[in-house]
Amino acid sequence: MPVLARVRERFAAERPLDGLTIGLCLHVTAETANLVRALRDGGATVAICAANPLSTQDDAAAVLVAHDGVEVHAVHGEDAARYAAHVGALVAHGPDITLDDGADLISVLHEARPDHVATMIGATEETTTGLVRLRAMEADGRLACPVMAVNEARTERAFNDRYGTGQSTVDGILRATNVLLAGAVVVVVGYGWTGTGIARSAHGLGANVIVCEVDPIRALEARMAGFEVCSSLEAAARGDIFITVTGGTGVLTGKHFERMKDGAILANAGHFDVEIDLAALAALATARREVRPLVEEFDLGGRRLNLLARGRVVNLASAEGHPSAVMDLSFATQALAVEELVRRHGQLGPGVHPVPAAVDREVARLKLDALGVEIDELTAEQAAYARAWVPAPHEDA
Repeated sequence: MPVLARVRERFAAERPLDGLTIGLCLHVTAETANLVRALRDGGATVAICAANPLSTQDDAAAVLVAHDGVEVHAVHGEDAARYAAHVGALVAHGPDITLDDGADLISVLHEARPDHVATMIGATEETTTGLVRLRAMEADGRLACPVMAVNEARTERAFNDRYGTGQSTVDGILRATNVLLAGAVVVVVGYGWTGTGIARSAHGLGANVIVCEVDPIRALEARMAGFEVCSSLEAAARGDIFITVTGGTGVLTGKHFERMKDGAILANAGHFDVEIDLAALAALATARREVRPLVEEFDLGGRRLNLLARGRVVNLASAEGHPSAVMDLSFATQALAVEELVRRHGQLGPGVHPVPAAVDREVARLKLDALGVEIDELTAEQAAYARAWVPAPHEDA
């Protein structure tokens, strides 16, 4: 992770986070450990809990504790009560800054310690799902601190969502099932940045991809990209593999399950396990059993539907999440967003704020430098032309 390594080196020299307490509610993986180390080397006291009970890599968590002396509250497979207790442990620290993957930590802080939230420097958010929650809080007048929308940074959209989730979601499905994608009908429900990446990856492996959307512009984009677009109810009867990636709830429900063919596979690539209606699936089933690790078969009276990873985010539960080359950019953006929150403390009011364009450009510049890629720069004349509003005179004028 060369980009984050360069940020870490500068942080160690400049110590921009000296004296701060930072709480992270992220997926506890080897890649996340590098972000923790960068923040710590910047001078912060860091504690971390898991953003998903199935994504924790216990070996990475153990190394952070034993080797780095970091407080970690995360165990792979933890139940809901333990998960809540782990988030509560970070809330008790009273962090100055939080980093979230789904807005759980900052949401609980607002509920449990509203007075403290008003004194916080701010927070960052890594997911679309989390930003939906945070913007709802903002609309209700409940968001009491500034939050940087890391998920909407340009580098994050392009690399994390399109390439990272696009590849790792398909990887998770293949590891869990070992099915052949070539020739299969893959239904991608949601065609945002992440859905775009998943659809491209599945198509690249020979799948026939159907896209379902509620946004007419995104649906049109999918159609113009060469994918079939139809309603989710129509797709339900045709799909072999269903992948939800909307950030919403109740995307696939009982009326969809009733139409699905025998052997259909259900996978979720959204952050929370609410996109596939698990209660409705269980209610329709006459029997259920585990047929492979993280593959549960639901018998609907002769038709069998296979649910992956208990409906949780499949790329992390069934595989290893994004490749480190992707998380390198994501976590470098996170680290620089934290530094920006500190730098602009007192200037940003409560609400969701964009990551500054300068941070995006710096992350991209560092990545190109690490790859040994040189690009052009505008000449002084070109830069002046780009800023001018008066048309340039013609040579024959």
